[in-house]
Amino acid sequence: MMLINGVPAEQIAATDRGLHYGDGLFETIAVRHGQLLLWRRHWRRLVDGCVRLGLPVPDENDMLAEARAVCAGRERAVVKIIVTRGAGDRGYRMPSVVAPNRVVLATAWPVHPASHATAGVVVRVCSMRLGRNRLLAGIKHLNRLEQVLARAEWSDESVAEGLLLDDSDHVIEATAANVFFVHGTLLVTPSVVQCGIAGVIRELILERAARLGFAVRVGAVTLADVWKADEIFLTNSVIGVWPVRRVECGQIAYAKQSTEIARTVAADIRACSEEEIEDSNSG
Repeated sequence: MMLINGVPAEQIAATDRGLHYGDGLFETIAVRHGQLLLWRRHWRRLVDGCVRLGLPVPDENDMLAEARAVCAGRERAVVKIIVTRGAGDRGYRMPSVVAPNRVVLATAWPVHPASHATAGVVVRVCSMRLGRNRLLAGIKHLNRLEQVLARAEWSDESVAEGLLLDDSDHVIEATAANVFFVHGTLLVTPSVVQCGIAGVIRELILERAARLGFAVRVGAVTLADVWKADEIFLTNSVIGVWPVRRVECGQIAYAKQSTEIARTVAADIRACSEEEIEDSNSG
């Protein structure tokens, strides 16, 4: 099911600035037991993105009602929310009167091998580099060509993800996930102040790390740091937590069989996500 501005539809105007310029934002929300997980966190990020891009903030009650409507009757699904600046004349200049469009749709829950969450996944280091831009960093804007080109670098089904570096060769994230590195009792995740996505699961892990007995550091990470890690794991709203058992980079490869910390974090995040279902029902 798809709603455009609250009405069942499957088409949007060809003059929409989201199509022409990527002028908009999106959120991807997991649905479990028919409920939206971590709604407040997704909503806060959407609002932050709207403010930064000068987009009118949608009405939360409308958006929440539409998100619930598209996933009604589904045990598990993925809800995607897209907000664009709407139609406009030719050229980059923003229209004097903005009539934003909102698209809300639900898709089937993706099927991944169970081993991804238990034994871990193989990732590769992409040659594509992320450009740095503080204004766009952290938010889920519609300009995703960097991720599209990075994901096109491999077709091997045994490789689940690709690590992305910035133009200064700092590790930032995976193509569709944030990344954490374990060094003893220290959890390290790259800064996303210059580029990258500030994921809601990443946020949750950083908040709860101390309760699990971990210190945290957010900062610069190099490939040299990757090879020294005791464990590596990926996170996003749909996959939750995936341990990384191997990182391929030319002739160099990181290989670890340990998934203990990743699985501990995964269990905690899963429980927290269930608790925050209730948060989505308070809107």
